[in-house]
Order: sequence, then structure tokens, then C-alpha cells
Amino acid sequence: MAPPDAAIIIPHYNDPERLARCLTALTRNDLSRVEVLVVDNNSPTPPTEVQTRFPDVRFVVEREKGAAAARNRGVAETDAPLLFFIDADCVAADDWVAKAHEVAPTADLIGGRVDVFDETPPPRSGAEAFEAVFAFNFQNYIEVQGFTGSGNLVTTREVFEDVGGFRGGVSEDLDWSTRAVSNGHKLIYREDLVVSHPSRSDWAALRHKWRRLTQELYGVNGNTPRDRMKWAVRALAMPISAIVHTPKVLSSDKLDGWVERLRAVGTLFRLRFQRMVWMLRQAMGQDI
Repeated sequence: MAPPDAAIIIPHYNDPERLARCLTALTRNDLSRVEVLVVDNNSPTPPTEVQTRFPDVRFVVEREKGAAAARNRGVAETDAPLLFFIDADCVAADDWVAKAHEVAPTADLIGGRVDVFDETPPPRSGAEAFEAVFAFNFQNYIEVQGFTGSGNLVTTREVFEDVGGFRGGVSEDLDWSTRAVSNGHKLIYREDLVVSHPSRSDWAALRHKWRRLTQELYGVNGNTPRDRMKWAVRALAMPISAIVHTPKVLSSDKLDGWVERLRAVGTLFRLRFQRMVWMLRQAMGQDI
């Protein structure tokens, strides 16, 4: 058999149900030209049952903690010239692999659309309603902010080797794609390259997500007095940003009824004030 021309790399940590859902969705794609590689990040409970259910998927273990190390291990484990990244909690569209092959020649890095779905019955909680409006705006990330995430990413081995691996301890998606763009690699957005991601179901999950992101974003902000002052200014702007974004929530066609809209607005203000507190602590050199 000819070697695969692409590898699908999936970092995983202790989430076997979602991993199984991810792999089930991938089996609805044409996998004849690809290798599917799950890199388990040394989960306390190894995904043995999932591995049994999907004998054609290759499983390896990376003991160094963090998705960055897991993705790097996945790249090292394959010789495929094309690299397709998806996260273990994502659900690929039925044509995702075909689209990845189609778009791969069009740019050096391609990020696609990430839709949000709920894992709980309606009505949405405040966290779910907030995520429905604000989560995973990859078109804005790519076309306005100049970076992409790695939960729906197509690139090549040549680009990866030029940029170097993902780095842990920072926002690895932002850091890696920013380095790639700085090296002259072309980044584009494709609306037809689609995966779906579950929304955070409650405040605790949403708070955990944004605490992690705030830590990672501060990691790429810089730590000079000037950098910390700029971070503090951004922190103080958080409540203002909640006011600015309120009309977006109230007019969103992604929410059903005023109950969901009001819950989303409440979560918006609660989260932005929480982020302000975290960021001010960071600017003063304190942990969050």
C-alpha cells in the first residue's frame, strides 16, 4: 500500500467519550489516503476501550503534559507531508478530510470554521448562551487578528519544520501560527472546512477555560514594566468591552428568546469583570 499523504493528529487527555465521538465522525469521512493518530497525553485512565473500538487508528502516548507536546509527538510519529490537526472534543464534518485535501494547496496554513453545539438539553445556560455568540470566531481570528487555532488546522510538514514545534506554557495556537506568519507563511480562512465543538455547559467550565486562556495570553504579552502597564490598561477596558458587546448578544440569531439573551448578557459582564481582576493581578506580578 502507498504511504498516507496526510496525517490527522488528535491530542487527547482523559476524555474517552468525546474522543470516541470524534473518531466516529472521522470514520464517516474518506480515510483511504490518511493516517489517524491519537496522541494520549498520559491519561490517568488510558483510552483502552476506544482503542479497541477503532483498530485502524494509531494510538501513542506522550508523557510530557500539554497539548503542545502531544501535537509535536504526533508530527514526529508520521512522515506524511500533509498535517491535519483536530482536537479530541471536536466533531468533523462528513467532508472534512476531503476539504482538507482540497484546501491544502491554497495556502501554508488554513484554518476552518468551528461551530458550537450544546451537550445539554435546552434552554441554554448562561455559559452555553455566551459561547453560542462568542466562541470560536475563527474568521475573525485569522482575517483580523492574524492567527488561527489548532482544533481545525491544515498545514504541511515543510511549514511545521520551518516554524518549529508548538510551545507549551503559552497560548500555543496563537504562538505557533503567529510565528508561522512572521516567517512569511500564508494563512487563510476557509468557511467550508468545518468542525463542531461543544459549548461550555456552566460557569465553572467557562471560568476554567478563560482562566487558562488568560494565563496563556499573558505568557505571550511580555513581562517588562511597559508590557505590564499595557496589560493593565487592557484589563481596565474589560467592563467597557462588555457594554460594547451587549447589542451583539441582544440581536444574535443564535439565541432563542429573551431568557437566553439575558443569561448571555449576565455571563458576558460576569466574565469580563473576572478577566479584569485576573489581568490586574498579572500586571502586578501575582498569580491568578
